[in-house]
Amino acid sequence: MDFSDLSILCIGDVMLDRFQHGDIDRISPEAPVPVIRLRQVREMPGGAGNVACNIASLGGQAILIGIAGQDAAAEQMGRKLGAQGRVTDAVVRSPRRPTICKTRFIAGRQQVVRADDESGEALYPDEVAALCAAIDAHMPAAQAVILSDYGKGVLCEAVLLHAIGRARAGGIPVFVDPKSDDFGRYRGATCITPNTKEFIVASRAPASTEAEIAAGAAQLIEAADAQAILITRSEKGMTLVERGGAVTSVPALAREVFDVSGAGDTVIATLALAHAGGRTLVQAMHIANAAAGVVVSKLGTATVNIAEVMHELAAQSGEGEASAVAGLQSLAAARALVTHWREQGLEVGFTNGCFDILHPGHVSLLAFARRSCDRLVVALNTDDSVRRLKGPTRPVNSLEQRAQVMAAIRFVDCVVGFDEDTPLEMIKALLPDVLIKGADYAVSQVVGADVVMAAGGRVILADLVAGQSTTNIISRAKAGEALV
Repeated sequence: MDFSDLSILCIGDVMLDRFQHGDIDRISPEAPVPVIRLRQVREMPGGAGNVACNIASLGGQAILIGIAGQDAAAEQMGRKLGAQGRVTDAVVRSPRRPTICKTRFIAGRQQVVRADDESGEALYPDEVAALCAAIDAHMPAAQAVILSDYGKGVLCEAVLLHAIGRARAGGIPVFVDPKSDDFGRYRGATCITPNTKEFIVASRAPASTEAEIAAGAAQLIEAADAQAILITRSEKGMTLVERGGAVTSVPALAREVFDVSGAGDTVIATLALAHAGGRTLVQAMHIANAAAGVVVSKLGTATVNIAEVMHELAAQSGEGEASAVAGLQSLAAARALVTHWREQGLEVGFTNGCFDILHPGHVSLLAFARRSCDRLVVALNTDDSVRRLKGPTRPVNSLEQRAQVMAAIRFVDCVVGFDEDTPLEMIKALLPDVLIKGADYAVSQVVGADVVMAAGGRVILADLVAGQSTTNIISRAKAGEALV
């Protein structure tokens, strides 16, 4: 999936998302409220800005149009957009209003409180004119349009009519993430992507079964003169209803859910890119579903990259050898994943081994390792490396086979291979936050422990399951013993 030649015009409410991370260890003497000792601040574009960042992260080109103030928050958002490298900042700066800024205070991965800075005033005529002028200037370069409605006022009737009218005149598909319960406001859109709550409110109908969803969606398609409605249904996956009555559902793919913030942004960004790249809406939905499965397992407003989406699609495909090859990442791909996870404020763990014949001891180690971090990288010795360590009869399973099995373990987020006798060079390259090994080692004996600790990371030793080893399994098999 190469989206590098695609440009998506993103129009909507832009904002700065600020995450203040800290620790709570006492209650304020002034009032019965917790005191947060701040230790880290992360800032990133939110709303339509997060849609644009998702497009850039997936390899496409984004053109972002919205309203911001002339203040420090706008300057910071501009710097963050510029750092993406694939986002054209066409945001109108207005002296009449502050930049929308949402500040979330987080302790122990739990959001404690949120503070919003924004104006409730409707757009002024000169602001509407500036937005329409920006749309006219950038529409010819777009292969798709996304209207990201957060109900903050940018997508007023005049801007909606202008944007959808210009897109339809140019034969450009329009995707809408709605806020209003009146889908008639988005008349002429190609696809509208409500969540279940938004769908129920807009359709004024139940949505417990696929038949109920199909009936309600048909009404909304007619009201909006749309081609399709895609309902994102959280743990139930997604359902696409197209004009003419075709209904397609896919199950949710997320292995775990950390935070659903911005998940809708990821879905619509992926959907628009895939469709603009020539895929049907059904095919694009499958890709967007995989992207959603990745992004909800990240903390805070987040993006996904194409490597993560491809990895998720391969992991879910069950297509034998193709899935196995996709499950084994190159060092460059692993570094990109680790960098991306760190940008999301996630802690990366690392463990390694031959993992030749997977047994309960291995699974116990992997489960322990994953509990010690947010994302786990597992490095496998290549076949040549295993032979040097274990002898000419090993490994029993090839690297590709071992990688396929390892990638299917729900505790594992990335699988890489190393040809050296130790993973030291890989540890130096990835520099994990947490290094995990079995308790048959002392910390001083763990390869790479000094490197990780010197960088501020930590080393953790996991208890081993007694009697569980690949060598023991092979010996008992040769002796004809029952493997119980």
